[in-house]
Order: sequence, then structure tokens, then C-alpha cells
Amino acid sequence: MSSRSDGPAGAPEDSRLTQQAVARAKVGDTEGLHFLYVRYASDVLRYVTSFVHNPHEAEEITQNVFAKLMTAIKKYEQREVPFTAWILRVARNASLDHLRAKREIPTEEVRVADSGRAQTSLDRGQALREALEQLPEDQRVVLVLRHVVGLSPGEIAGTLNKTESSVHGLHHRGRHTLRASLAELGAAPVVALPVA
Repeated sequence: MSSRSDGPAGAPEDSRLTQQAVARAKVGDTEGLHFLYVRYASDVLRYVTSFVHNPHEAEEITQNVFAKLMTAIKKYEQREVPFTAWILRVARNASLDHLRAKREIPTEEVRVADSGRAQTSLDRGQALREALEQLPEDQRVVLVLRHVVGLSPGEIAGTLNKTESSVHGLHHRGRHTLRASLAELGAAPVVALPVA
């Protein structure tokens, strides 16, 4: 199988190749699984990293997602959701399971002598997660695919089976609502004022 095609012109071909790889992987074909890994591992890794914020843990979770793919892919149905959205949902669930398991392990208090910068960063990260969770799911998915996974509006439209203009609308509304939520939580982004 060939590798991922770049740009919007390659999207239909990529989708066709992905569908073929999924069909092959469902019957246990290792080449189909390999194609899916090569095509989606970097997207899954970026998405997982947005949850766990630790590159080593993110790599481990990503590897686990693809290790379990051989059995999990049998549950995937093409007509219900695009494969990209499905694999990212699997990755999200694996990330949340990892975070829940980590929270249950008692640890000693760690003191950080950095004038509170680490705590400020943690607080802002928590505020961002809370603000994202308050968004409607379609807006949250578009923002994550755009700013975390790095997909273009055209790629997002293809992934979610939406028009590009609806993706732009969801992105605009999502950013506006997210900015307002962050301001309410006291974690609005700092914008440098122009020097007069």
C-alpha cells in the first residue's frame, strides 16, 4: 500500500486507501494494520499528548491504542463515523483511562521551587480543559482537530463529513466561546499591547 497523500487533492484517495486498509485489518491482515499505523500514529500521538502532557506517557498510550487495534477494529463500522474520528475517540478514551488510573495512585507531595510558575501553568492547563469540556462536542472536536492535530479546515470537513464552511463556523464559534470561558475562569490568554 502507498503512504499518505498530502493536501486536499489527496483526501479522497487517502480515504479510499484507509477504507481498504480497515477492511483488510478487520480480517487480521497485518499490512492493513501497518498502513493504519503509518497513516494515523502521528495524529493519535498529538491528540493523546494534548490530554496527558507527557511525551513518554503519550507514546506509550499511542502504542497501546495500536497494539489493541487488531481486536478493537472489529467494532468499527464505516457507515457510523469516519475512521479518523473513530481512532481519535479510541485514543481519547485510552488517555482518559490512563489519567484516571494515575489519579488513583497516592503520591507524596512534590515541592517545586520555581516562584509558582509550574502551578500557574497547571492552573491554566486545567482551566483550558474545563473550558474545552464546556463546549458543544462538534465545536470541541473541530478545535482539537485544527489546533492540536493540525488538520486544515478542508481535512476536518472530510474527516467529519461536513462542509468546509460549517467547519469554519464551528471553529469561529468554538474559539469565541472558549475565549469567553477562559476569561470567566481567570485564564484568558495574555495579549501583548503594541508599543506606542
